Amino acid sequence: MYPSVLRRLTCAALALCLSTSVAAMSVLPGCASNRATEAEQPKGRSYFADKVLVDKGQRRLYLMRNGSPFRTYRISLGTSPEGHKRRQGDNRTPEGRYTIDWRNARSKFYKSLHISYPNYRDRAYALRRGWDPGGAIMIHGEPRSMRHTDLRGIVRGQDWTQGCIAVSNMAIDEIWRYVSDGTPIEIVP
Repeated sequence: MYPSVLRRLTCAALALCLSTSVAAMSVLPGCASNRATEAEQPKGRSYFADKVLVDKGQRRLYLMRNGSPFRTYRISLGTSPEGHKRRQGDNRTPEGRYTIDWRNARSKFYKSLHISYPNYRDRAYALRRGWDPGGAIMIHGEPRSMRHTDLRGIVRGQDWTQGCIAVSNMAIDEIWRYVSDGTPIEIVP
């Protein structure tokens, strides 16, 4: 009896703290009081994004499910956002199809999800020119360190990364929950 009461209290507290939609709360395991109607409930893993779409021109990141966006976030890009990333240090955000292949909960930018750049084509292009294609392209939150307090003021209003895709800490928490490793990501101009 006590574990079920504790579970309900914990779920209610989480629901208040997270201040997410009823549909999002329905994914909390064991929270019967927060569940959507049976028709609205996610089936299996369907509440996860099956694709991430980044539109560089609109400065938006979309979490997609069955071809439709279910979450949208404002993003910041590299300081030279026009065009595809070609080499280390060009401060461009890559364009093309990649995968979210691992995550870092202790990133220097709060949390981060790694994008599988460079792919074979990116490496071959850079190799033919004698360049380093770069790497460590992430979707990440705001700077964690006090050393980077100068970036905190521009995080949500300007392009400031070295090629990564930056979002607010609240956004990366949501993205972290809805995107699993292996999820495809498409980045368009």
